[in-house]
Amino acid sequence: MARLGSWIEPFPEGIYVKPADAWVDPSQPKPRALVTHGHADHARGGHSEVLATPETLAIMECRYGPQNGTPVAYGEVTRMGEVELSFVPAGHVLGSAQIVMEYGGERIVVSGDYKRRPDPTCAPFEPVPCDIFITEATFGLPVFRHPDTASEMDRLLLRLHENPDRCVLVGAYALGKAQRVIMELRGRGHHDPIYIHGALQRLCELYAEHGVQLGELRPATGAKKEELKGRIVLCPPGALNDRWSRRLPDPITAMASGWMRVRQRARQRNVELPLILSDHADWDELTRTIQEVAPREVWITHGREEALMHWCMTRQIKARELNLVGYEDEND
Repeated sequence: MARLGSWIEPFPEGIYVKPADAWVDPSQPKPRALVTHGHADHARGGHSEVLATPETLAIMECRYGPQNGTPVAYGEVTRMGEVELSFVPAGHVLGSAQIVMEYGGERIVVSGDYKRRPDPTCAPFEPVPCDIFITEATFGLPVFRHPDTASEMDRLLLRLHENPDRCVLVGAYALGKAQRVIMELRGRGHHDPIYIHGALQRLCELYAEHGVQLGELRPATGAKKEELKGRIVLCPPGALNDRWSRRLPDPITAMASGWMRVRQRARQRNVELPLILSDHADWDELTRTIQEVAPREVWITHGREEALMHWCMTRQIKARELNLVGYEDEND
């Protein structure tokens, strides 16, 4: 009798789906790639053919130029060889998807990166019962339990209102995190113009093109110091402490990331206002998701694998590490 999941094979550069002759999130150019979402550690350029959601393809085209892409909408079922394939929301960023594959009476779900918290910029995660659940484990340690999103945004707004002669400069990853911060602030009643670094502009425009109304955004570059007092400014994490930020009016440096739970990381980046805001599932969400999808086996692609493997084994769920390479989590 064939081993469960024998029709897919993990390699360091990605997961190969043999009966479909396709790779999931490969880190090297391949003839056919199934891409879960647009972050650069999962969506790379150079593939001969790409299957992804329309939004992910738009992100890839924005970053890499034209793609030989086949859009697959959420819930649409397509066949590739003998494999039945569909994309289901992952709740990570705009267009992010879990890849659901069915073959030989087995169902395998590749989660990609995902979160379970509500996010006004993307479709929410949908649990899919399966035989094998291939999950990330970026925050796969019990110490990682993310706080309420609204409370983190309220901390940001309080600091802004207490310092009308300064600005709050928020480091946020250009795809997903920056747009989520903006929308969460809008949801807390902050409708003032928000100023953005030029590196965020194109992706903010892309989100708006896909129906995510971010409100009034203004370029921070070229704005006068007086204009930026009492304002929120967003930039990529790498710009928090570079020459670009020195022209701002005594900025309160903030960083929106799940890693801000780790005080050492906040100190290393000279972050005055750490905001714990993650686009990945925390420990409770990882374990709850596994319970919901009730797999016979859990395969862990990247992150903190050992603790999640131990949790599975104590519940009689077979688990294994895949040891894929090339996935980053520093910018969460």
